[in-house]
Amino acid sequence: MSPHAPTELMALSSHSSESNVSLDTIAQEKQGLVNSGEKKPSAISANGLKVLILLAVQNCSKNLFMRFVMKEHPKFLTSAAVLGVETVKLVLSLLYIQFVEKKPLSSAVEFIKQDRRNTILMAVPATLYSIQMTMEYIALSNLDASVFSVLVQTKLLTTAGCAVIVLRRSIRKVQLISLFLLTIGVMLCNMKDGTSGEKQDAEMDTTKGIIATLSISACSGFASVYTEKVIKAKRKINDELPNSLTEPSKKEQYGLAYTQVQLAFVSLVIMGLYCMTVELDVIMEKGLWYGFNGPAFMTIFVSATGGLTVAAVLKFADAVLKGYATAISVVLTGVLSMILFGTHLNILYFLGIGNVISAVMLYSATDLDRLLC
Repeated sequence: MSPHAPTELMALSSHSSESNVSLDTIAQEKQGLVNSGEKKPSAISANGLKVLILLAVQNCSKNLFMRFVMKEHPKFLTSAAVLGVETVKLVLSLLYIQFVEKKPLSSAVEFIKQDRRNTILMAVPATLYSIQMTMEYIALSNLDASVFSVLVQTKLLTTAGCAVIVLRRSIRKVQLISLFLLTIGVMLCNMKDGTSGEKQDAEMDTTKGIIATLSISACSGFASVYTEKVIKAKRKINDELPNSLTEPSKKEQYGLAYTQVQLAFVSLVIMGLYCMTVELDVIMEKGLWYGFNGPAFMTIFVSATGGLTVAAVLKFADAVLKGYATAISVVLTGVLSMILFGTHLNILYFLGIGNVISAVMLYSATDLDRLLC
């Protein structure tokens, strides 16, 4: 595998890390499957604790903020929101290259040119990510944030299934148990009595929200496995560069920010083509940003900065730590949804949360047998 592969995988996974769905969530959980034979310390370092808190808060706040905006069913183009997210990511990544890494902006263009093969291959995960973002807005306009945060964890099922089919990977017994617990947990969380959930409005379609969330999980699982397969088959970028650029002083030239620029560029091209071919009439009549208000624009900023932040800190987080963060974010989302939106949660929901948390922790476990003995 290329020496750049871990960094690029984390960068790609940041697209899905957003909204608990983003690709970053899957990539780290999947990493636990790849490295299942490695021994890792159970203690959490100071940096690890900071990452744990940051990931949990980011996952939780993203869901709650999007639910706050979408519960009023605003009439803006979700494709415009995706374009906005990618534009903000592109600008912030370029600013990082310019002012933090002290490199010229032309170096980002050079990176895309030198790595043009993978730039083209990234069209698949970039397209899936754009679909995910669109489905997030649809899902959170029709589901409570508490239910969404649990249901979206079915990405474990889709990732495991794609890994078996595409990568011919075996599933460990403990992971099979975790997937079974996850299924039960999701079913429990979606079993409501007469007092559960927010007040329903005429425009809220629970079935539509569930389908959108399951679509997110399907896209996330396939994109994650596809990304791993592409990275494993990738030739080293340095082998394609002139010798003058392969000196030790140049080895760190292309870091995480460059991969974010690459991904944002591909996503913008894909969504731009979609808008021009499908929604051009609406855009010409009402404008690209019609229906957007302050909070709607804030969801764009939160999604973009949240994804970049997660991508930046994932290098400090292993699969187990990511599992802890996911578990905490699910609980926080449920409790804060009850406080902020008046969501009524019954006993079945909390039983389901227990199952989902157990499933996430079991799926990420890398040395469970040693810990139990």
